[in-house]
Order: sequence, then structure tokens, then C-alpha cells
Amino acid sequence: MLDLRERPFTERGSRLLVMAADDGSLWIARAEYETRLRETSVLTGLRVFAGSRELPVRRALPDRVEFADGVTDGVTLAFADPDSIVLLGTGARAVWDGGEAAVDGCLTLVGSPPPAGADVLGAAARRWRDWFDRMPAVPDDLRERAEQAWWTLAVNLVRIQGRESLIPSKYGYVGLWNWDSYFHAIALRHADPALAREQIRILLDNQRPDGLIPDVVHDHGVLAETTDLPRSDLARLEQHVGGGPIGPQVPVTKPPLTAWAVWKIHERDPDPGFLAEVYEPLVRSQEWWFEHSDPDGDGLAEYLHPYSSGLDDSPIWDHGPRAEPPDLNSYLALQYDRLADIAAVLGRDQGIWRDKAQALVDLMVERRWNGSRFVTRPSDDVRTPLDFMPLFTGRLPAEIARTLVDGLTSPSFWAERPVPTVAFYDPRFDPDAMWRGPVWLNVNYLLIDGLRRSGYHETADELRARTLAMVRDGGGLYEYWNPLTGGRAGRATTGFGWSAALFLDLAQERPSSVNAPRDSARNSWTT
Repeated sequence: MLDLRERPFTERGSRLLVMAADDGSLWIARAEYETRLRETSVLTGLRVFAGSRELPVRRALPDRVEFADGVTDGVTLAFADPDSIVLLGTGARAVWDGGEAAVDGCLTLVGSPPPAGADVLGAAARRWRDWFDRMPAVPDDLRERAEQAWWTLAVNLVRIQGRESLIPSKYGYVGLWNWDSYFHAIALRHADPALAREQIRILLDNQRPDGLIPDVVHDHGVLAETTDLPRSDLARLEQHVGGGPIGPQVPVTKPPLTAWAVWKIHERDPDPGFLAEVYEPLVRSQEWWFEHSDPDGDGLAEYLHPYSSGLDDSPIWDHGPRAEPPDLNSYLALQYDRLADIAAVLGRDQGIWRDKAQALVDLMVERRWNGSRFVTRPSDDVRTPLDFMPLFTGRLPAEIARTLVDGLTSPSFWAERPVPTVAFYDPRFDPDAMWRGPVWLNVNYLLIDGLRRSGYHETADELRARTLAMVRDGGGLYEYWNPLTGGRAGRATTGFGWSAALFLDLAQERPSSVNAPRDSARNSWTT
């Protein structure tokens, strides 16, 4: 059920959220890009009365919110359409800040009244039943959290520039973020591969002529350049260690995982036509990194801005706004292999891409392997899970791969709830600060993928099991988790899209005995 705080009452395609206030009343706000909900309130102080008795919220489900006091038949709040919220019932009264009205049949609180005789509750119930019927099968012990995740993906679907887009969260993140969309597509491919492909199309349709895929597609345009810097860099901007001034505008994107996501969709639902459609844009994106994001010309791409890494406030940026952590060129190497896979399906030459993949991995080993780890310039001292991302390539020499796995499973990173985004022993480790210690599902997911690609299936299965247990027992689907407590970390957003998507994808796998078949029992989110 919904708690109306971390899990508001909302609807697929709607920008409206119904939430509980601290005083027990309800309030409604509209989700907008980069705007706090308190700034977009459309109705506050909502209470429902039967005579002099206030009717409390009895329960909130995806399709309705029920008010009842055990005496009356109660009142129900529901969406008549994505832009309209109504109260249904008789003999009651609704009061809100600045207004009051009788509830006698159907009272429209926000938006337009439904047509006379419309079956608002029946239509809402059918919408959600149809959605939950398409949820991937998961083991019984993971079902409750999986249902929450599947609901999260539905309510995070809104229209951005006229196209259905899966946003990270209605709590501020109201836009189509670049790598978020790849993770979202991984879950959508199981039930709606066409919608998964649409997330990729939206990004590629906004690709710049030079090949850059923008960081965000939002209501007002795209974010592809910025002068902004996250907290860690603002205090150190004058140092510019490892590079020159950031300048008036710096291009921003996200880690190159587009072809990786495209291929995952294709594996689940083959569509050579889609591969042909995206092939050239993917090539242009790959070329952008080496032509426009390798300022020292050494053949290894760099992040020119913290936002492009996705790890906005990681201590890898504490020495300046440019860095080359090991993940970036690992992703690019795998992209070459995925371009080869796509080329093979299309009957094109795949050999050139395989050669480029191996050459890039060889260059990483030659220039960044110090005998015990892949180093990051300019901040070589901090230890993060990015050290292990070269496993993602599946092309490392055996002894290097073994050394990385040993490091990952050491006490520095391996615990009941791995993997912290800064090593446990590091003085900069903070279990609640964004990218400075908490566990992020996308990092764990990519490591699981890399471990399997490098042949370490048992370690991958163990990391998967610990990750699923953390999310199952942690109380919600957060942006990131405290690795010491397993609960929500710091200021992490709730109802986070890629956490929902990746949890579902991991939960529906069947590599071990924890997976039992899903039975036909009705789920707790619609009853």
C-alpha cells in the first residue's frame, strides 16, 4: 500500500501527487522539472468530514485513497484522468485551505469533472490490474518490494515534450535523464520492449550533430552544456588540479552505456529494424568521446565535468572538475563490442569494432594499471568501486581480473551490504553522503554484469543476493542506501526509477535456488 509520504498517490502520466502533511491533512502538488513540490502546491489542508466527524485515511492503494471511520460507508479519492482528481461518496463534506464543498456523488478537486455516469473507480482498478499483470515474475520473498518497484516505474511515466518518458522521480527529477533511461529500459524490456526502445529513441532524437547525447531532456529543452558544479568542486574551483579553468560552458552527458542498453533490449525482444535505426547514432556517440573528450590526446577519454560521470559529488572530483576514473574507458570498450554485435546482426563488418575494443583495453592496462589497481588521474588516492569497472570489459588478462575481484571482495568493499561508493576504511567514507559511501544499485548492477562477463559467476551471484536482500529489507526504493544500516541514506530521493528498474531485473533472474515460481495470488498493491 501507499504511505502518502515516500509513496504518494499518483498515476501513470500524471504530474499530480497527493501526499500526507504533518498535521494529518492531505495536499496536492504538481511535479515540475527542477522545482520543489512545496513551490507547486495546487491544494493544501484537505480533510473529509461526515457531519462533525473527520474521516481519516483508511488505506491508500494505487487506484484509490479510502476515507472511513467505521460508521459511514466512507469517501474515495481517485484519478478521473491524469490531470483530474475527484472525491466520490455521499453525505460527506470536503474542507481545504480556502475552500469547502459537499461530497455528493462526484466532487472534482483538481482538473475537469468526469463525464456523467463515468465508472471512475472501475476504470482506475482496471488500469492498475492490467499494469500489475505485466510485472515480471519474481520469487515470493521479493514480491512485495517488486510490486512496489513495478508501481514506481508506472507512476514515473510522464510526457516530456509530448513523448512518454520514464523519469527518475516525481520528487524533483522530472526529466528524461541520460543513463537513468538505460537502466529504466532494462526493466521495461521485460513487459513493454516498445516503450523501452522509446526511451532510447528520445535521447538519440536529441543527439547533437557532433555526437554528444545530452544529459537531460526536459520540458523546456535539453541540458547538454553547463557552468554548474556540484558541492565538492565549488570549494575547490580555484585549484583546477589536472586541468584548466572549466570555462563558461562545458558539454555534459552521461556514461556511454547506450549500446549496452540497446543490446539488452534486443536480447529480450529482437528487432533488427531498431538496431539499424540506432546504429549510426551510436557510432557518432562513441566517436564523440575520443574526438571531443580526450583533451590530452592519449587515446583514453576523460570526463570533462562531474555531471558527465553521473557520480556528481564523488571525492574523485575533490581535486578539480576533470578526471579519468577507470569506468569510462571500460564502458567505451564494451560499447565497441556491442557495436560489433549490432553490426553482425546488420550484416556489417564487426571486426573493426572488436579490434578497437581490445586495443582500448590494452591501452588501459599499459597506461593505467600500476600492478595492483587501475589508477585515476588526478586523484589517485581515493578508492571507489570504479576501480573494479574494467571487469565490465570482459577482456582483462586473467591475473588482473583476479586481482580486481580480490580487491572487490576484501573488507574495504565487501560486507553484508556491499558495495560502498567509497572504501569503508577511507577517511572520506560517509555512509549518508551522495557518492561518498552509500550503496547505489546501478553501481552494484554494473559490477554484477562485469563479474559475469569476466567469468566470476559465483561472486556475481553473491553480490546479487546481498543487493536484493538489502533492498528487500531496507524499507523502500531509494536513490541510495546506507551500507551500515541498510536503510535510506541521508537525503536520498524515494521512489527512484533506476533502483526500481534494476531491482526488478535482478529479482526476475533465476540463477540460484532462491527463485520460486510466482503463484497466482493477487498482489497486495491492488487489494
